[in-house]
Amino acid sequence: MRFDILTIFPELFSSPFREGIIRRALQAGQITVNLHNIRDWATDKHSMTDDRPFGGGEGMVMKPEPLAACLRDVQAREQGRVILLSPRGVSYNQRAAERLAGFEKLVLVCGRYEGVDERFRQLYVDEELSIGDYILTGGELAAMVVVDSVTRVLPGVLGCADSAANDTFSRGLLKHGQFTRPREFEGQDVPEELLSGDHGRIEQYRFLESVRETLHRRPSLLAGVEFTAAEKKVLKKAGLWQQVQQAVVGHDN
Repeated sequence: MRFDILTIFPELFSSPFREGIIRRALQAGQITVNLHNIRDWATDKHSMTDDRPFGGGEGMVMKPEPLAACLRDVQAREQGRVILLSPRGVSYNQRAAERLAGFEKLVLVCGRYEGVDERFRQLYVDEELSIGDYILTGGELAAMVVVDSVTRVLPGVLGCADSAANDTFSRGLLKHGQFTRPREFEGQDVPEELLSGDHGRIEQYRFLESVRETLHRRPSLLAGVEFTAAEKKVLKKAGLWQQVQQAVVGHDN
């Protein structure tokens, strides 16, 4: 998969992409990341990429000409889906990451200042995404989030094939608590179910803990979860099914 990132600060990406899973995916050729400095497409002697907004007001606005020229050059080699990272965008989540992983190329446009010229957005942008209800100094951090989250769901990127499928949010439930050695830490023992060697018992324990965590921390997520008949039976036996239904009804109201 190919990521093309349009930014005025390409140096921001150097360290994050040299570590961990992203570095390994790059080395293995599973992804390519190409950084494009929008300033290189500016036409004035000062390489201006922003200007004051028409109508007055605070801040600066990214000019449409350098953005469009940069994007046209990038798209001329291979067409990709153009995504503007913006606080006005649709909230980004795991489902969006899985959807975007189906594209061969993503073009991530990093906004700055008060935003980009509206004409560029209307003419060139396929969708806008926001990674949260807060304001960043620019879209670069959001672009890193998209690259990271999309990369890890690509086939073969993670060492364990089940890792992405069992992640938090993959089916709408928060992940159960995790334990490793030692078996006892500061008076706290590892749950006995995890030491039983009974895979069915372990799986059921983890499922129930995921539901409990979701009920406690993010009950609204349960509205989007479809439980199998067997899972409903387990939840009823554990006395959790009524709580799950109440959480769903509360969300709908």
